[in-house]
Amino acid sequence: MKRMNGGQIIVDYLIQQKVPYLFGLCGHGNISFIDAFYERASEIKALSVHHESVSGFMADVYYRVSGQPVATFTSCGPGSANMPICLANSFLDSVPFLAVTGNVPTSQFNRGAFQETYRSYQADFPSTVRAYCKRVFQPTRGDMVPLAVRQAWKTMVTGRPGPVVLDVPFDIFKEETELEMPKAAEWDANITCRCGADPEGLCRAVDMLLGAERPVILVGQGVKYGKATKELLVLAERLQIPVACSSSGMGAIDSQHPLALGLIARNGTYQANHAARQADVLLALGVRFDDRTSSSWLPGYSFNIPPTKLIHVDIDPDEIARNYPVALGLMGDVGTFLRQVFAELDKRKLPKEVPPNRQGWLRTIDGYRKQWEEFIAPGFREDSTPINPQRAAHEIDKALPDDAILVSDIGIHHNWLIQFCHPKRPDSLIGSMGFGPMGFGVAGVLGAKLAAPQRPCISVCGDGAFFMHASVLGTAAEYNIPVVWVVWNNYSYASIRGLQRGYLGGRELVTDFRHPATGEPYNPDFAAMARSAGIQGVRVDKAADLGEALQQAIRAEKPYLIDANIGADMNPGGAGVWELPGLGHKQPAIGGRHLMD
Repeated sequence: MKRMNGGQIIVDYLIQQKVPYLFGLCGHGNISFIDAFYERASEIKALSVHHESVSGFMADVYYRVSGQPVATFTSCGPGSANMPICLANSFLDSVPFLAVTGNVPTSQFNRGAFQETYRSYQADFPSTVRAYCKRVFQPTRGDMVPLAVRQAWKTMVTGRPGPVVLDVPFDIFKEETELEMPKAAEWDANITCRCGADPEGLCRAVDMLLGAERPVILVGQGVKYGKATKELLVLAERLQIPVACSSSGMGAIDSQHPLALGLIARNGTYQANHAARQADVLLALGVRFDDRTSSSWLPGYSFNIPPTKLIHVDIDPDEIARNYPVALGLMGDVGTFLRQVFAELDKRKLPKEVPPNRQGWLRTIDGYRKQWEEFIAPGFREDSTPINPQRAAHEIDKALPDDAILVSDIGIHHNWLIQFCHPKRPDSLIGSMGFGPMGFGVAGVLGAKLAAPQRPCISVCGDGAFFMHASVLGTAAEYNIPVVWVVWNNYSYASIRGLQRGYLGGRELVTDFRHPATGEPYNPDFAAMARSAGIQGVRVDKAADLGEALQQAIRAEKPYLIDANIGADMNPGGAGVWELPGLGHKQPAIGGRHLMD
């Protein structure tokens, strides 16, 4: 038996789980927890940020790159009240991290102590985050901490992963208890959640794939986080089935592969949308069918389900048949399912697995691809100031090394990047398409670099998002984290201004930034802001200079900011649509609507 306090118990369990970092911000409510990891500073490193949400975004992207969950620490009251945005982001994108939040002492529960949330229930911070995490644990005695921390970790990483909150009162961090410290390996190491499909369902799925004339595979982030990208490639090549990606699934297959169709979405490629809406069988792997992927579920733009027969495989049964009826729904890990498919195909020993008409289907899709390439070609040649946004995305993509990690923030730039960047690896292009908080990429790139210190890590972020979270400059400088920010400076919240122009007759308000005296576009000098923090900052006004500036920033191996002057008067056109209920939707930029009987 050992005698340990609550903070020591939590830190010890994190070290057992091989957590290398804690990201967070101090406050009076967590000083005893900070003291506990001070004692173990040689085994786990703490990084201080300047806004609590930054810690959650860092933890999120650290996991997306490394596969290792980490933890955050925040104080009681407003400190932890800054966490719901990043918790919600990770929850909706199925990314685990442990948020250790401080609370008021148990002896002060329901007395209205400084920073207590007490009007509805005592020490009631858990109620503020229950909708945004898998579960909240709140131990109120020292001897409850071992159980709480081990159950919190298991909840976080099993099933469909997601963040968990461990809310600890001030005195419990310091309260000692006699215990036999839980051994993490015994509790967690032998749990597997990679269940497969039932045998009957598996055979039906294989029958449908083998009998399909126009099959398409649609992949989401479940393929990437399930580490099933190799199996995906094997299946696609073995059965010669083309692969389309949701925005979160980009990179699951090398975008330059002959079977890769690219993005299916409102601004998706013609070959992806037009192939998927003509498919007779659609195999959906780890994808949610959200409104952006599905052209707001309007038939004939991204999908026609039915008559397309949908095989939907997901680890979370709640996502199956949420938005489309299924011909076959299978709860299971996508990697396990794909390996089951290979075994079933091997068992059947078919003389020919690929139907003779499959090459005709692929040739037809190649025709769609050529139409798309002709449609987008002019944007690659335009040389203007401000920089044409399509050209900007293209120049960024060309300048990136094959091993680079691009973390995109939320905004109009994200729509351009997912359309015109060509990720080669599952973590080449990281974005947030569930909750979609501004600041995700601004801060998340720090977590990416800590997870992959030998790889170039670049954030492309809007001017609005960067200004919200400019404190990251201080964190990068203090800890010498050599990331690159490309600030997509279009002097506006351009994606929303585009909606005002497209749906509201051009009635624009509070969506652009202008100088009060001149009315000209205005923003701070972001490059000078970076230099004031001791970080190299440059301004770029021409497309030809953007790629060179990015390559120079990567070579510097120091924190670096590029303030890129990019046009705001264009939105990326695609083969899908996005409906705003009550305001309608525009027609696709290419291809129109295609309904099937």
